Amino acid sequence: MNRFPPKVSGAVARVADSALGPHQTAVIRIGFSATWLLFLLREFPHRQELYGPDGPWDWDLADQLVGSNGAFTALLWSDGQGWFEALYLLAVVWSVLLLLGWRTRTMSVLFMVGVLSLQNRSVFMGDGGDNVLHLMSVYLVFTRCGQVWSLDARRARRADEARARGERPRDRTGPALWGVLGFLLLLATLAGRMDGDRFVPALLWAVWLAQALWWLVGRYARTPQPRGLLDVVANIVHNGALLVIMAEACLIYATAGWYKIQGSRWQDGTAVHYPLHLEYFSPWPALSDLLTASGTLVMLVTYGTVAVQVAFPFTLFNRRVKNVLLALMITEHAVIAVVLGLPFFSLAMIAADAVFLPTSFLRRLGNAFGRACAGVRTRTLRIPPSRTRADGAPVPVPRTGSPGEPVDHVDQVDQVDRVDREEPAGRGPTVPAPGKAPGTRP
Repeated sequence: MNRFPPKVSGAVARVADSALGPHQTAVIRIGFSATWLLFLLREFPHRQELYGPDGPWDWDLADQLVGSNGAFTALLWSDGQGWFEALYLLAVVWSVLLLLGWRTRTMSVLFMVGVLSLQNRSVFMGDGGDNVLHLMSVYLVFTRCGQVWSLDARRARRADEARARGERPRDRTGPALWGVLGFLLLLATLAGRMDGDRFVPALLWAVWLAQALWWLVGRYARTPQPRGLLDVVANIVHNGALLVIMAEACLIYATAGWYKIQGSRWQDGTAVHYPLHLEYFSPWPALSDLLTASGTLVMLVTYGTVAVQVAFPFTLFNRRVKNVLLALMITEHAVIAVVLGLPFFSLAMIAADAVFLPTSFLRRLGNAFGRACAGVRTRTLRIPPSRTRADGAPVPVPRTGSPGEPVDHVDQVDQVDRVDREEPAGRGPTVPAPGKAPGTRP
């Protein structure tokens, strides 16, 4: 009992002092933005039938539905062809920028606007994955999803290095972007375009004002306490949103599993057989016939699907069992993408599952991707490979030997280690590691 208060205080301090799961939220950001981007690109030739004026769900029907349910969609602000084309292309651009992690706070908001505008315009277009994407686009706004694997992380690292050198970096792009978007938001509000749904306009204004406060404190505060307070608030909001994302994923699997248990086809072990023989869900008829040739296999897959979905929320406290079931669910969604022809539903679910992936696995995956990119860059551009310091800054690795000879990578690492330990002559003092010198931010 005496240990209970310290544990509680330690948990509260951890939630307030740092944004948990930076790699998991980065994977969620990349996964959902890539899913939406690929969907928009694949459906680009059919965009008029899906969300434009040529679709069966025309502008008048959509306007009546939105007027009754109060959903937010910017597509109904005008019925012109130019407005539709511009918003569709902007949704593509916002997805690309969020994928790259450029101004993630702003791009996450614009990404949400693009998703809600298109999906609420034609609510009957989708395959289940659109509902997951719809919810996650809102949750991403509250997360600090650009801490790693983003252009924002690289810009923050360079800003910290500049401050360590005594420089004061200035950001002109952020305030300019904030001013333009604020002006457009004000015009839309005064024009009455935000009168339907109350949540989305309130969220847009709240984020816009929060960005202004963040910039003002960072520029004019003379003590670190105001910025520290804003960091604590941002961390708490981020961690709360991350918890909601995890709970949402568990709720999806739990409800899906328990509803399956109530179905007679799932009870007798034949449910998987029927969708594999529907023409709409059979892009590869020969593969579907092969999978359903064995009744025992169909029964095992049917019961296994229900067991995994029902059991997964209860295994989160056992890391090994959770990782096994997580691998099974990701494999299941990959099979669904190929066999049933539902790639975007599967991509959305895999992106939601990524919130439970171990941090060590994600780091190894990121390091492997970095090495692969460095290898491709080395072979194509004939430039020396690079190594990454512990703080994320790239360190060039010198090549050894004459041109055309194989490179001894072990010798490269030894040389870089010597460079890290010794200060280069004639280049001034090295940048101190974070937390080692006064005035540097940990």
